[in-house]
Amino acid sequence: MRGLREPSPKLNNALYFLAGVLTVVLVFVIVVGVQTMAQGTRQDYAAGAPETDGQGQDAPMQTTPVEEPEEAPEKWQEGVIEYKGGQYRYNSNIRSYLIMGIDKDEPVSEAPDFVSGGQSDAMFLLVVDSANEKLSVISINRNTMTDIEMYDESGNFISEVQAQICLQHAFGDGRKLSCSRTTDVVAKLFGNIPISGYVAMNMGGIPMMNDAVGGVEVTVLQDVIYPNKGVDLREGEIVNLGGEEAYCYLRGRDVTEYDSASDRLRREEQYIVNYMAKLKAVAGGNSAMVVGVYNSVSDYLVTSVDFTDLVTELMDYDFSEDQMYTVPGETVMGDRYEEYYVDEDALLNLIMEVFYVPV
Repeated sequence: MRGLREPSPKLNNALYFLAGVLTVVLVFVIVVGVQTMAQGTRQDYAAGAPETDGQGQDAPMQTTPVEEPEEAPEKWQEGVIEYKGGQYRYNSNIRSYLIMGIDKDEPVSEAPDFVSGGQSDAMFLLVVDSANEKLSVISINRNTMTDIEMYDESGNFISEVQAQICLQHAFGDGRKLSCSRTTDVVAKLFGNIPISGYVAMNMGGIPMMNDAVGGVEVTVLQDVIYPNKGVDLREGEIVNLGGEEAYCYLRGRDVTEYDSASDRLRREEQYIVNYMAKLKAVAGGNSAMVVGVYNSVSDYLVTSVDFTDLVTELMDYDFSEDQMYTVPGETVMGDRYEEYYVDEDALLNLIMEVFYVPV
């Protein structure tokens, strides 16, 4: 496996720290009962494609305007429905929360305009089944092509355009407005399911989150070398990651290598599992420790969720790898960037499995 090294001067504009899956770590910090993470799939920009830095103007948009969006119905479909010869109803015992990782390193602040809110490069739905006390997690490819709402710098609505779903967050204030608009788009992607709240984390919070538990031990899956940060991780080594090492291990990838996001995703999944094991060992069932981890990154968060209530409720909920899902689809190369197209039939199957129950 090729390692990840700092580029030569010729590649200075080709290698970036792109946002990863780390916001979901925060969720699993809160939900201490989680035991493991399963495989997921998420693609980032293709080889050679520049990061937009949250600015909508570099986004790969198919500018086909549609009518101004109408208010979505509350739920995907009320009452009893027919599906593949069976009858189903929406599971009223579940709540969903959108978890986002934002491609910014600094603490959360107001965006200077309404096109610079930052991209939601990591997106997950946390589905809470209170009747059965279990959790499900659905990962959403940040390059998923869907209709998003486009605004000008002053915040005036322009039109809906087809673009990567991660771009919706950019068209807002970088805080609650960006989050609520992204939540609306994700709800539409899932057939207007109700989403109860959101958590968004700027990725600069990774070192603090890591160091709050005394670092996380991993067997390095891939060379990760950034001399300017003092990071030199070699494949096969067993290392207790410090803050900067965790940052590079979880966010670094070479965009000149096609589909390099897959290697990074494996590192992220490994880290999440090991982080949870370390947190459990350190916390010993003490929820105050979990709240302390949250407090260490609170400046990097925007949320509509009451964390104290969430911790209390979800502490002992069940989670296993068969409750980890990925929005099904296929990545293709667009004119400039990777584009992920959802398999609508397979997504409907997923919606029925997770959000509906047989009558």
